[in-house]
Amino acid sequence: MEYNPRIHHRRSIRLTQYDYSQPGAYFITICTYKKQPWFGEIRHTQMHLNQFGKIVAQEWLRTPKIRPEIILDEWIIMPNHLHGIIIITDAVLAHQQASHEPSQSESSQFCRKSYSIPSIIAGFKSATTKQVNERRETPKIPLWQRNYYESVVLNFDKLDGVRDYIKNNPFNWYQDSENWQGDSIYDMSALDLPF
Repeated sequence: MEYNPRIHHRRSIRLTQYDYSQPGAYFITICTYKKQPWFGEIRHTQMHLNQFGKIVAQEWLRTPKIRPEIILDEWIIMPNHLHGIIIITDAVLAHQQASHEPSQSESSQFCRKSYSIPSIIAGFKSATTKQVNERRETPKIPLWQRNYYESVVLNFDKLDGVRDYIKNNPFNWYQDSENWQGDSIYDMSALDLPF
């Protein structure tokens, strides 16, 4: 298919001058491709992970093992998305200075800092997609939407509110407009996969 800028252009939702590798707390939401419920189901206000959801959980928990300066705060995997708080600690600054990583202004717009939110999410999405697609026997099918949502959590009051939102996500699932259960346009054949 030929490139058509009206169809294929994706506007970045990142803050243009913000350095996403600086210490702080970041609330992240990553949605599955076409909002398909790949990861399990909500039963009695509890999330029950399936095989794919467990892969996603294991890979999310590996994040601070791969990047020890990163802390995972509250998080949850829902049927068709993941919510999580990632904290980049002050230790990242020391690591960047010791390794002479370029500053945001020195680096190309296409070069990610290894401890930045875009790098963390790209690595996570790549690893989970590879593992899930090996199990699905579908090597080229996307697992995640191309982008993700993030917000910088600026104070402790807001952080507590985000934590509560994440914890209450399964309870609020039945009022969620992204809830696929009972939706006649949901593609049931998408879950007819080898296990």
